[in-house]
Order: sequence, then structure tokens, then C-alpha cells
Amino acid sequence: MPAPMSGPGTPDQRRDPDWRPPWALAVPLGIQHVLAMFVANVTPALLVAGAAGLAPGDPATVRLIQMCMLAAGLATLMQTVGVGPVGARLPIVQGTSFAFVPLMLPLVAGQGEAGLALLAGGVLAGGVFHMALAPVIGRLRGLLPPLVTGLVVLMIGLALVRVGIQYAAGGAALAGTPGYGAAETWAVAGVVLAVTLGLMFLGRGAWAMGAALTGILAGWAAAAALGMADFAPVAAAPALALPVPLPFGVAFSVAAVLGFALMAAVSAVETVGDVEAITRGGAQRDATDREIVGATWANGLGTALAGVLGGLPNTSFSQNVGLIAMTGLMSRHVVTLGAGVLILCGLVPKLGAAIASIPLPVLGGGVIVMFGMVCAAGLAILSQVRWSRRNMGILAVSLSLGLGLQLEPGALQHLPELPRVLLATGLLPAAALAILLNRVVPEG
Repeated sequence: MPAPMSGPGTPDQRRDPDWRPPWALAVPLGIQHVLAMFVANVTPALLVAGAAGLAPGDPATVRLIQMCMLAAGLATLMQTVGVGPVGARLPIVQGTSFAFVPLMLPLVAGQGEAGLALLAGGVLAGGVFHMALAPVIGRLRGLLPPLVTGLVVLMIGLALVRVGIQYAAGGAALAGTPGYGAAETWAVAGVVLAVTLGLMFLGRGAWAMGAALTGILAGWAAAAALGMADFAPVAAAPALALPVPLPFGVAFSVAAVLGFALMAAVSAVETVGDVEAITRGGAQRDATDREIVGATWANGLGTALAGVLGGLPNTSFSQNVGLIAMTGLMSRHVVTLGAGVLILCGLVPKLGAAIASIPLPVLGGGVIVMFGMVCAAGLAILSQVRWSRRNMGILAVSLSLGLGLQLEPGALQHLPELPRVLLATGLLPAAALAILLNRVVPEG
């Protein structure tokens, strides 16, 4: 893949979002964007389906994965092509947000498709609230400095690392049985880890960007060789299926609506950071107000559309921001091609069934790396903080309270359902406390 400031086109063209590079360059770069985000985009769907108690080959699981791919492609088109005030008209890749996973898992726990209907209501409400933030997004940025956003990203990763270990050991359903943590499950997870890390550190271009996907495929092959893979649901799935509105139905609860709205505010500020990183890394300029507002509109509308389709909340993907800086190519038309690939994937149930059939140890090996990278991203943001006694105290108390409530939800058993669900995420109380303390505690 091309290095920054090299290859076809002049430097000014490569910094121009409207430039259309040659097809020979645009197509592989568009596919590379899909490789960089594909596994991260469908993993939340697999986690949610598992928490809801749906079997890997269940049609609802397949549909959820499909709709996450389709929603990501459509939301990406909103960003790159744009309609009216919606869309930044920049090379922004949208995908399923990990930030909402700690909230979604307890909401759907053991509820089957009824849990997915509850999520649909929350995703719709969160998307509408996200759109409402577009006109005021500039003022919200002051409430979320690196101290707060870094803590939030770190908490997202910490909330999920346990899931990675459970999956690598065979899944929480096997806990307490002789099969949990068996040698073959760890061997398969180890193949995924070894291939992923090897390509991350030694690979170049598309191989490095597609490290997680290649690692999953290698682990999948190892699992098949050990008789751990079941491809019957793939054969039974149709080759093509069009989306239908609200495939799981829709239900609303105060906990889901309020929780998704609160997380939408965090997601909105995350998107602002991604837009600024893209314009600085690819065009050596600050983002315009119109680009930031348009990106926020697209983020909210894409999330609301995902709710209608039966998918999960959308956000801009930071890993694709790094690709812009690496290639030095700002063309939004490259990402539009990637959006087309995601849309096609979302219309093919056989692909969704194949992803749903990935054995848990294979997925565990992949998400151990993925969730660790989320934690590392949070630490990278926190590295921008000036570590005074004040800031260390704010981080210490917020992290301790949030992580503690997350690890010991039974401590909240006497609370009503709404505050119990919201506080047990750990993420929301940690973010709320950090925001409050950052506003009221004077600088030392």
C-alpha cells in the first residue's frame, strides 16, 4: 500500500476529500478499510447474541450480524456522500460501537429475541438524542477533556476483557465443567493470538490492517481441524435476503432509553475527535464546524437507522483514522467503495451465518487482542493529561467506583431496577463522577 505523500496524484490532490484516485488505487484501499474494521464491527453482535441466550446458528443471531454490516455501510455512505446537513463529506468509516456493549449485555441477558426488541428501542432513542446533539456539540466538548474521555475508553476495555478470557476458555456456559479451559480451547485461541500479533508487528499494508481478520480465519481453520466448527447453519442460510423494518420488534424501557442517550453523548464527542484526527492527519488542517456538525448528524441518523434495521449503535471507527494518516490519502470516494462492500455483505445471510458459527475460543483469541487495544487507546488518551494531584484523584476515585460496581453488581441489589442497571455498567457512573469532579474541583 502507498506510503504518505507518494503514489498517483499531486500532494494537493491527495489532501482533497473530493479527489477521485485511479481505480487501481481506490479499490484495494477501499477493501483495506473494510479489513481494518470488519471483525470489530461484528463482534458486538456476537457478544449481544450470546448474552441474550441465542444459539450461534439461530436466525436471529444471523440477522443481527447482517444488520450490523448493512447499517455500518449505510452510515458510512452518510458520512462520505452526505445529504443536506447530514455527513461530514470526509473519509469516515462507521461501525458498531463497543462503547454501548457494557450497557447492552445486562439489558439483554437471557431474554432471547425479547432482549433484541428492547435494544431496538434503546438504539432508536439513542440515535435521535445523538442527532439532537449536533447543533450543540461544540459546547459539549468542554465537558469531556482527555481526563474524562481517556477514562471512558479505558473503562470500555476493562469492562470487556473478562469476556475475552471466558470465550477463549470455551464460553461462560461451560464454566464449572471439565470442558471449560480445556487444552484444545486454549490452543485454538493461541493460534488466533499468534497470527494476529505476528501480522500486527511484522506485517505491512493490508496484512497489518487485516491482522485481526486473518488471525480469526487461521484459528477457525484450526478449530475445524479439531472438529470444533459447525458449518451446517451456513449451508441452510439463504444466499440473499433484503432487510425488513424492526425484525425483532421494538420495546422501550426507561433504563434502555436513558442509558443509550447518556452513552450517545460520549459517542458524539468520540466522533468529534475522529473528525479532527482525520483532517489533521490527512489534510494538515483543523476540521470545520460544518464537518463536525455533519459528522454528528450522520452518527445519530446512522444509529437510528440501525435501530430500525435491527442492528446496534454506530460510531466512527478510530482504527480507520490511522489508515488515513498512513496512506496520506483523504479521498472520501475510497471509503465510499468500502461502504459498498459492507452493504453487499449485509445482504448475504450466508456470510452472517458463517460469522455466527465462529467457535467461541476462536472469537476469544481475537477479542483478547481487541479489548486490550481498547484499553491501550484509553491509556494513550490519558497520556495527554497533566498528572497533578487533582487529576490523579479524579481518575482514581472514578475508576475505582466504576470498576468496583461493574465487578460486584450484587452490591446494588437493593436499588430499583433503573439505577441498578445504569450503575452496574460501571461506565456511566465512572464517566458521570469524572465529569462532575472535573467541573467542581479547582485546579491546584
